Amino acid sequence: MNSKHLISRNIELFYNKVSEETRLNKGMGVFEFERIKSLIEKYTSTSPSKIIDIGGGTGKYSEWLAKKGHQVYLVEPILKHIEIAQNRANKMKNKYSIHVGESRKLEFPNNFADIVLMHGPLYHLQKKEDRELSIREAKRVLKNNGIILAFAINYTASTLAGLLNGFMHKPSFFKMCKQELTTGIHNPPDDFPWLLAEGYYHKPNDLKEEFVNEELTYINTYAIEGMTWLDKDFFKNLLDKNRKKTLMELLRITENDPYLLSFSPHIMIAVKKEL
Repeated sequence: MNSKHLISRNIELFYNKVSEETRLNKGMGVFEFERIKSLIEKYTSTSPSKIIDIGGGTGKYSEWLAKKGHQVYLVEPILKHIEIAQNRANKMKNKYSIHVGESRKLEFPNNFADIVLMHGPLYHLQKKEDRELSIREAKRVLKNNGIILAFAINYTASTLAGLLNGFMHKPSFFKMCKQELTTGIHNPPDDFPWLLAEGYYHKPNDLKEEFVNEELTYINTYAIEGMTWLDKDFFKNLLDKNRKKTLMELLRITENDPYLLSFSPHIMIAVKKEL
């Protein structure tokens, strides 16, 4: 199957240009990877679960979960990522399986998985009906009492990064931020080609509503980075044991605070399917 028919051309071009494989190995990516693993662990039991990793990229989370004994099914539309994920799986004893596909049409039967991870879909689907369809599909393939863990980009993400890095006074960047803050729609300006391809940036409460509207039971919303990344020496302090401990404690006590969620570039929602 050709991935060009599955997703927007802009998204495909973006991921063919950047390296999703190395992103989690450096800078904020290292923190993000460790933090997301700790959040997923809150919802994975020690007994093996069937897990669908939608938008699983190059398979880093699928690999980690498979090594923990889970039966993992990675779904990904970018063929470049599929190839890397396949090479990664081939080296494993407990392989995860790989499926070319995307969130709006999952090739799994009803009531199949214990856990569904939605890693990329909500980042990129600008139309509400596409996000609704993806959530319905995730619910369909989930067993009763199963859990969906879905990741979203906060509507404040570019604005905070722009203020911290001096981009806000560039007219094209400010125009992009205004659009995100008012509509959630993200389109990178031509003079910022390294920014994420076309996307949708959620308000935390709107994210919750999208899942509750599909009759899923809300559990909680978690800040992924929280406010910690606003530390002016963030990366340096992560390398210091005591300072990292302080930052992680700050994150723990604020991770579910609804008033502080908007300071976090990424958020994760946990919901449950109950009949």
